[in-house]
Amino acid sequence: MSSTEVAGIDVETLEFTLESIDEFARRELPDELLIALDERDEFPEQLVRRMCGEDLGVQLLFVPVEYGGMGAGAFDVYRVCERMGRIDLGIATAVLATFLGSDPITVGGTEEQKRRWMSEIAEQGVLFAYGATEPDAGSDLGALKTVAKPDGGGYRITGAKQWISNGGVAERATILALAPGGPSWFVVDAGMDGFTHGAGEDKHGIRLSNTAALFLDEVQVGPDRLVGGVEGQGLVQAQQVFGYTRLMVAAFGLGAGWAALDRAIAYSQERVQAGGPLATKEGYTHKLIVPHAIALEAARAATEETAERIDAGEGSLNVEGAIAKYLATEAGDAAADAAIQAHGGYGYTHEYMVEKIKRDVRITRIYEGTSEIMEMTISRGRWQEHLKTHGERYRDLGRALEGPGAEIAALAHDALAELLEACRTDRLTRHQHVLLRLGRTMAEVEGSAALVRRAARAASGTLLEKCDRRFDPAALAAITRANAREVALDVAAEALRWAGLRVRAFDAIAGAQEGRLDDLQHVADAIYGRAAA
Repeated sequence: MSSTEVAGIDVETLEFTLESIDEFARRELPDELLIALDERDEFPEQLVRRMCGEDLGVQLLFVPVEYGGMGAGAFDVYRVCERMGRIDLGIATAVLATFLGSDPITVGGTEEQKRRWMSEIAEQGVLFAYGATEPDAGSDLGALKTVAKPDGGGYRITGAKQWISNGGVAERATILALAPGGPSWFVVDAGMDGFTHGAGEDKHGIRLSNTAALFLDEVQVGPDRLVGGVEGQGLVQAQQVFGYTRLMVAAFGLGAGWAALDRAIAYSQERVQAGGPLATKEGYTHKLIVPHAIALEAARAATEETAERIDAGEGSLNVEGAIAKYLATEAGDAAADAAIQAHGGYGYTHEYMVEKIKRDVRITRIYEGTSEIMEMTISRGRWQEHLKTHGERYRDLGRALEGPGAEIAALAHDALAELLEACRTDRLTRHQHVLLRLGRTMAEVEGSAALVRRAARAASGTLLEKCDRRFDPAALAAITRANAREVALDVAAEALRWAGLRVRAFDAIAGAQEGRLDDLQHVADAIYGRAAA
């Protein structure tokens, strides 16, 4: 897709939407209220309903135009989710839960079902819940115990669901149950006989969201409640949206990570120590700020690239969505942790928002698939491609890179290809832990490649108009080189660690570290708005 093509809503509408979210937050969601709600473990239901109603209309983004919505694309939703993640991840989760809950209908419903329930979301702001996870199965959707037995032309559903966002407040829930024809989605209404929910969970973070267990005891639904009207399509329907929904959680990681980091940046400009602001101390900026900004921007590059490809019709991109989620949520959590450290003792108190952000962002590494599930998804998917290409996949991708840091990133690609071959010949992929580590390394390498491509497009002026533009092309080039150096070193270390392999590019990777401090200083100057020395 060229930089002039726009999927979803237009640029002006997107910018207006982001500004409207910011204005609503300034007016209705000040820090003091968010902290108080968090301490009371209170879900601000009316505020969420206003956001999903006439006051703001966020829910319209997720609904196709033909059913009364705005028909936003993946890129639009990423930008909106990041902005909401900056404000409060609990509230953002409540809004996303309706999107998740309606996903089975969006991808698998009949035309009548879509018109019935998607129009209801658009017109009435109805809240949905996504009932997939079970107490004993976790994220393993294939280990269902909830069953749907045929009864009088319809079904009787019995089972339990755990960790359900909006579980105690939603008017509707999509429930994954095992029908005679296989796993299938059903739409169940709150208040139906036999359909109840537990008390809200007492959670570590996202305490402004409602999370509750759902219980179904012989809940009777008509045949019209079977999504798509055909049994056995449930897992296929769930898989169709994983790339997309994980992209939204990636956006949450970016939003929360940058929210915490920006507070640390502001604090460092005001806090004077040893004769000057912390912002002027390399021991502070180069440890607690700059590396996390770099990691977040690598995650952004992977997220934006995946969103753009989904909007271009390339499919669900499940592995790419897993890479974006993994990079962004790991980076967001690490940035929030660093922000607490950056505030010293103040950061450890409820009074400072970074403490709350850290507790909130932690969930992004768990829901919509844990980081470990992401690592396994990535390693399995890319391992198959490595085998099919006779070990050339990553080498080919590295050779195709052009732009800032491309030569260094290509070294990482070559080293990864060599590591994968060593794993094949030594049969190291029999070890699950090695597969997880490979997934992590693959994600880092692909993130570095996405960042090279993003920096090249920024330099040539061909980035999508909808892209985030926090950093100018020169700063983005420095970020890209710094990231490529770190990733290349990491791949070389992983080869030594797991395969006892000194990769052929080892000396070149070591030599490529020259210039690291200059680039870190350039990034620090860009973050703080200082002229580069």
